[in-house]
Amino acid sequence: MKNKRKPLIELRKISKVYTQYGTEIIALDNVSLKIFPRDFVSIIGPSGSGKSTLLHCMGLLDRPTSGKVFIENKDTSKITGKEIATLRGKKIGFVFQNYNLIPRLTVIENVMLPGLIIGGEKSKLIDKASELLEEVGIKHRAQHKAVHLSGGEQQRVAIARALINDPVVVIADEPTGALDSESSGEIMELLAKLNRERKVTIVFVSHDLEIAKYGKRNILLRDGKIIKDSYESRIRDILKEASKTGKEVWR
Repeated sequence: MKNKRKPLIELRKISKVYTQYGTEIIALDNVSLKIFPRDFVSIIGPSGSGKSTLLHCMGLLDRPTSGKVFIENKDTSKITGKEIATLRGKKIGFVFQNYNLIPRLTVIENVMLPGLIIGGEKSKLIDKASELLEEVGIKHRAQHKAVHLSGGEQQRVAIARALINDPVVVIADEPTGALDSESSGEIMELLAKLNRERKVTIVFVSHDLEIAKYGKRNILLRDGKIIKDSYESRIRDILKEASKTGKEVWR
């Protein structure tokens, strides 16, 4: 896919192989991919297609068995684990299916946490976290414990937390997977708004084809390989190809 913009994230021929009970399992098979500024990317595919593994490698949560991952043209294969952790904390925001908030902390404390980890100034982080909570529509819950929030509210907090360090990209693994249909729609509308108005680059995985339609760019993964990669003008082709999986389980 031709694109004159410089990629924020680039995967070059990455593969990921696991060994389970003496058998090699190929989770990713020679995948090359570029994520560009302002992209809003959905990654879809049946269970076992490699979606989450792809996100984990892209987000520096895991290293590929072979191939290279570049973040803003920085070759992460040449840096230490500690340097990777620092780079990940500064450059990548994460949203998880089960929110991963710390129950004993307040909402605003949860949002501030990634900033504190990389050495941010507390007073500035308080102000920034408050602004983000207002932006995601949950500032009124700032002093409540995370455990007292609904699923949709917790995911809004998680999105604010993902933005606290001004990452180059937000990676969301099944962001609506634990939500009902109404809350799912609200969360995806929020992500779409952040992409549209804040110009936040977002990559998300979903097994739900209706949720995948929110993406402006759609990638279909199957058997660890990219089968289709198209911008929204061809989303119908992507979904048509996805529907060929028939009885395969999407999750």
